[in-house]
Amino acid sequence: MLVNTPDVQAIESATVFYSKVDHGDLFISSNQEEIDHAIDNGAYAIIYDDESIIKKDLEIAWIKVSNIQWAAFKLVRYVIIKKEALFYLLSEHELTFLKMILKHKGNVAFISNDWRKAFEQILNTDASLFVGTDKELMELIKPDIATLEREVEGYLVSDTLFKSTYKVGGFLYQEKDLIPFHLEYLLRTIHFCNVHTLATTMDRIKYTKHFLPIFIDAKLRSTQASKTDRVAIFTDNTSDITKAREYVMRSNMWVKSVVFTPPKTKVPRIDHPHWFHNEEEVRDLLKNIHYNYAFIYNADKKILNTISEEYSLF
Repeated sequence: MLVNTPDVQAIESATVFYSKVDHGDLFISSNQEEIDHAIDNGAYAIIYDDESIIKKDLEIAWIKVSNIQWAAFKLVRYVIIKKEALFYLLSEHELTFLKMILKHKGNVAFISNDWRKAFEQILNTDASLFVGTDKELMELIKPDIATLEREVEGYLVSDTLFKSTYKVGGFLYQEKDLIPFHLEYLLRTIHFCNVHTLATTMDRIKYTKHFLPIFIDAKLRSTQASKTDRVAIFTDNTSDITKAREYVMRSNMWVKSVVFTPPKTKVPRIDHPHWFHNEEEVRDLLKNIHYNYAFIYNADKKILNTISEEYSLF
């Protein structure tokens, strides 16, 4: 709602960062200090949602809304219609594999989970293909947000928990560092790239930050898989822990697996995980209890001081 009668006839552009305001721009904020700076920088219009904002210059347009985030993305929707832009909601795993296989990341815009940064990305880039992982934010941008196709061509030929041989598009990829239940994410991203004619490479397929196995000796030093029966598996999600333990129960009944988590973390079908408060407690657990596979949730892999950088994705 326009709350005054300004002299402004048109605006040049829009931004949510006062430092980017140029003469004639629309500025979106409910922070008094930011608004004052934006006016000093030449803003012609302000969108805000806080009744307490002091309108120091009544020659510019003051537009009161119920929610500035909603207002910002109404403007975004108008822009994306003109740009004929496409938007996709990805899972964190899908996003990781998309970044891994893309030859040229500049062909896709990766939307920030910060709504202000997302606003700027969409308005101020020439990209027409956008992907993001924040469901609430992506639905603000486009209520009928698309997701990646579920039915894609490809299948496992053979696998262990830490190695997969699979076939995709007529090509066989042998003994790759891919968790078998991560193949579905990879296949969806390959299909996405094919649909949008994005060049890909399979040469960079490696363990991801979501499930990173490190084979270790008794002194917690990384070593070759053939020289140890113990693996520290770092993960940033409980779903992968559940899937991995189910896999182990089906294929390796002899394997002793344990789960380490910060206090009060709930992992499906795990009644008594080993809780840790700090990295030293994780190291103590790894040294002093019996296990073959130790699933470690939300801990930094650097607790093992000799991890090889070849396992790092980014």
